[in-house]
Amino acid sequence: MRRAALGPEQWEVSAQGLGCMRMGLARKPTDFADAADVIGHALDRGVTFLDTAQMYGDGYNESLVGRAVRGRRDEVQLCTKFGVIVHPDGTWTARGDAAFVRQSCDANLERLDVDVIDLYYLHRRDPRVPIEESVGAMADLVAAGKVRYLGLSEVTGDELRAAHAVHPITAVQSQWSLFSRGIEKVVPVCAELGVGVVPFAPRGTMKRVAVDGTGAQLPTERAAFSAGLGSLARKYDATPGQIALAWLHQRARVWNVTVVPIPGTTRADHLDENIAALDIVLDDDDLSRLDGPPASA
Repeated sequence: MRRAALGPEQWEVSAQGLGCMRMGLARKPTDFADAADVIGHALDRGVTFLDTAQMYGDGYNESLVGRAVRGRRDEVQLCTKFGVIVHPDGTWTARGDAAFVRQSCDANLERLDVDVIDLYYLHRRDPRVPIEESVGAMADLVAAGKVRYLGLSEVTGDELRAAHAVHPITAVQSQWSLFSRGIEKVVPVCAELGVGVVPFAPRGTMKRVAVDGTGAQLPTERAAFSAGLGSLARKYDATPGQIALAWLHQRARVWNVTVVPIPGTTRADHLDENIAALDIVLDDDDLSRLDGPPASA
């Protein structure tokens, strides 16, 4: 497994990570064994950059991940997020005041059963609280030895600049794929500041791409793009998802920024498929083809 250097600190992590959200959102008897199997396989393959969050199953996912890495903690770069409160009706609000930052971190550490969190993200910015206050409280956690590096999720370029002025930001986590490129408005700021980019949902929408969530037909160019993606997959003897990951890995060269995708899976064979995408190098013509019009804003 190749390594990558995230952030101004040049923190070394695996070049591709593992999103753990789908391993447990509701309590099921098989959750822990299944999660432990996949995470153990990931570590054996060198995928050591693991991502979870308080929001996933109201902390249950963190507990699963923490148990799964017990005994192998020194191999793992453990990342989690705070700042989203899910209500009983399924709606959620963001909270980022200093008191909540401190309270959340202690709860994250307890659920993960670790002494320190490697990368701690503000999951969503609280619009009622200056981002400088949230990040200032997070910086206090670094000073206290509870957190090593700081991250932000789904922020604007201006918010990233303001946060980075308070304390160095190591990574920004946002959705980025062939089908979702809105973060490209923020990537130039990441490159300027030396902040890494950690894309979630990096494979994008690979199934039923001709129909959107309402059942309406997608624009003709989206369907044509999807057909072209399938053609490229055949050319490289790969799956469309692997081509999507390969494209995203090569964004690092295009944008001069470190990119560490975190595809999620609950199966070891899918993990192996994602790892294999690291060996696919798309030529310039094919990269140009993929830089077409299918992305959402």
